[in-house]
Amino acid sequence: MMRVDVDNLRILVVNAGGKVCALDDTCSHEDASLATGSLQGEFVKCPLHGSRFHVCSGTVLDEPAEKNLRTYAVQVDGDDILVRV
Repeated sequence: MMRVDVDNLRILVVNAGGKVCALDDTCSHEDASLATGSLQGEFVKCPLHGSRFHVCSGTVLDEPAEKNLRTYAVQVDGDDILVRV
């Protein structure tokens, strides 16, 4: 998993068991980068307060976050990962 910055957007790109997904990198609870959190299967855990998000749907699973994250369409082209913003 890694963070990329594109046009003032912080996007988290994740390889979740072979499936590449992209979502907002900033936790919806506080301004924390999810790239510094932990990846557990298809879920990323925020390093500050433990909120978890599904990396492919952006769905929040645990409080204190209450708002889902935006996701982005991804296309893998050889060694390149293309994210539609």
